[in-house]
Formats: sequence, structure tokens, C-alpha cells
Amino acid sequence: MAGSVQIHGTGQLLTLSRRLRAAGGARLQRNFARRIRRAAEPLQGELQQAIRTTPLVSEGRKSGGRGGRSPTTRPLRATLAGGIRISVRTGASPGARVWMDKSRLPHDIRNMPWVMDSGRVRHPVFGNRRRWATQWARPAGWWSRTVRAGTPRMTAEVARVVDDVRRELE
Repeated sequence: MAGSVQIHGTGQLLTLSRRLRAAGGARLQRNFARRIRRAAEPLQGELQQAIRTTPLVSEGRKSGGRGGRSPTTRPLRATLAGGIRISVRTGASPGARVWMDKSRLPHDIRNMPWVMDSGRVRHPVFGNRRRWATQWARPAGWWSRTVRAGTPRMTAEVARVVDDVRRELE
């Protein structure tokens, strides 16, 4: 799974960024950055919705297994959804990036987005490293499928913003 979606470095964005700097319009640069961010926000929302609605199905109980409440109280899917971020750059390498910020996740689940994207989640049962359980994220590929579906729309929106700002500069 790719860790982020990036739209940057195209010739049009670089040329436009240079012209924005030359024009010296701070208001124009802020407007450009805000519109690029707005182009990426729908993809961020779709990724958050995809992780929140991805079911985890277990193998089922083995003989002698006991149930009980989870030792953690944090909701897994909501925590992962909170780690999806957007960054916009208008400098030397202008563009937008939608990415999973591992620093916003608790240390014990930092790799969980990538594990869930693969479809198979193995974990110790209530922290007991001698007993392991396997759960399946259905459908697998929540990140990659959502990104594949949303990237063309985000690219088209960024191109539209670039054209609008270029026309405003001329």
C-alpha cells in the first residue's frame, strides 16, 4: 500500500508557483493553497469513511476460549481515521498530499492501517503473546481502492484550480 497520494511537481504547478512568487501576492498564494486543499478534502473524507466502515471478521472461538471486554477503550477505526491528513505546499515542489500520519496514532497500532489494507490482522489475545487471533478486514484494500477511485477527480480539480489561478495572473 502506498503511504500517501501526491499531486505535485507537474510543469504547470511549478510554473504557476514561480509566477505566484514573482507576483508577490500573499493573498493570491493563500487562495491558491486553500483551493488545492479543498480539492484534496473529499479524498480524505472518503478514506476516513472507508476505514470507519471496514468490518473486522474473526475466525471464531476455539475450544476453551473465554470472552470478555477489550482491555483498551479507544475505538480502533475512529483512531485510524483521525490519522489521515492533508498537506499542501506552494513552494519549490508545489502540490497536495493525502497521507496517514503515524505520529497521530498510538504506538501500539502504528502499522495497523497497512496491516488492515492487506486484509489479514493477527494480534495477541488480550495482550497474551502465547495466544494469537486472526481477523480479516473485509474488503481488503480500503486505502488502495479508495485512492485509485479518488485520484482522477483530485487531479482534475487541481488542474482546474491551476487554470483558474493562471488566468487570474494573466
